[in-house]
Amino acid sequence: MRLTTHVLDTSIGKPASKVSILLERRGETTWEKLAYGVTDDDGRMSELPAGIIQGKGSYRLTFETGAYFLSKEEISFYPQVIIEFYISEDSHYHVPLLISPYGYSTYRGS
Repeated sequence: MRLTTHVLDTSIGKPASKVSILLERRGETTWEKLAYGVTDDDGRMSELPAGIIQGKGSYRLTFETGAYFLSKEEISFYPQVIIEFYISEDSHYHVPLLISPYGYSTYRGS
């Protein structure tokens, strides 16, 4: 199983660099931290090593969008974007995030 993510800032039409991202997996009673990283100049987080996904289950990515927009001297309505998703099969999962100061969108990519 493989997981990738990509953040695009639709307000400027460019990748969102230096966005902090936390990957977690749902345990029996709490969320377990699996990885933490920052997007590169292309808006991708390259720190997610192969094999980080530990089988079927619920996972979530937390994107620090408020800090990203603050670094650009903009206010964001959403200080964080949290995307929870379920992995059900051995596959490549791509979770892109499109952001602007007052909205966001995501989908399962390929």
